[in-house]
Amino acid sequence: MIDWMVVPSIGFGLLGGLFIFTGVASARRRKFVRLSLHSVLALVCLLSGALFITLHLSLQGYRALTREDLAATIQAEPTGPSQFYVTVHIPERQPERFQLAGDEIYIDAHILKWKPWANLFGLHTAYALDRLAGRYQAIEDERGKPHTVYALGGTGAVDLFLLRRRFDWLEPVVDAEYGSAAFFPARDPVSLELRVSATGLLFRPLTTAE
Repeated sequence: MIDWMVVPSIGFGLLGGLFIFTGVASARRRKFVRLSLHSVLALVCLLSGALFITLHLSLQGYRALTREDLAATIQAEPTGPSQFYVTVHIPERQPERFQLAGDEIYIDAHILKWKPWANLFGLHTAYALDRLAGRYQAIEDERGKPHTVYALGGTGAVDLFLLRRRFDWLEPVVDAEYGSAAFFPARDPVSLELRVSATGLLFRPLTTAE
């Protein structure tokens, strides 16, 4: 999806190296005005290359969102009161099975939206599933009964969603960052599609027990 970001980062890196080389040549010739200009250009190019590399690394694990995407297929199997197993099939990943406590399946995700100018570079709304948990219908149960939660996201070294929350300087790049969540009853056997659109996550039943 975003491998092409490596190309401009390499290009800016080469330009930065070239300006460093010409800056050294200008210093040897005592052309200090040209040295200053080349030093500034080298710094700008190297910082631009670093920005593209950072975006490339931070978007690992995110998927580009086009209209409405299938994020996962889920099967729930109750095993007792407020207890059930969930099998999660995420595209391009091996199915995973989890034991949850609660009355409902709960899943949330990170959503990234970009400034319009960033769309020109191929950056569009992207999402990454974050966590799976069991959810109780009653507030009293949420407060007093056991909770189960599992991570669904990747283990990338950099996460742009977390960086956006921490650093305000990313605001001109990322138009908005927010979380979205969906939940669905799991007291009976059920098969679901978890879909994600520009407005967030939603469950669509495939089959339910009669």
